[in-house]
Amino acid sequence: MNRLNLITLGTRDIVKAHKFYKDLGFDTSIRGTESDPFIIFFRNEGSKIALHPIKELAKDINHNNPPKILNGFPGITLAYNAKSMEEVDEVIKKAAAAGATIQKEPKKTDWGGYGGYFTDPDGYYWEVAYGEDWEFDESNMLVINDQ
Repeated sequence: MNRLNLITLGTRDIVKAHKFYKDLGFDTSIRGTESDPFIIFFRNEGSKIALHPIKELAKDINHNNPPKILNGFPGITLAYNAKSMEEVDEVIKKAAAAGATIQKEPKKTDWGGYGGYFTDPDGYYWEVAYGEDWEFDESNMLVINDQ
């Protein structure tokens, strides 16, 4: 087991979340109708993302005893790896225009890169970052080399 194929984000308002991600430029595929979707898949490069109503996602884990839905920082961040500092700025601006809350304006990082954070309408944290030594493969996935 050495890959991650799909990240599913539980959402309180799937229609609102869908609009947010469409405004960011994601190409999506809806199961159900646009006004009442059951699940929404993203047709993005690399690992795939899906939106699913959070209560239904919790029931899918355990129908009789679903996990409690917590408030606050869930201990997970999603990342968009940019190919330039300018791209970081552009993505953060686009996220703000789509309704994101900017949690950290882009700036130089302590690890030598450049990046910032925003949260989507459901509070999921997205890091948008750039590193000058980063390489990308033919699928635009970050290449992780051994040091």
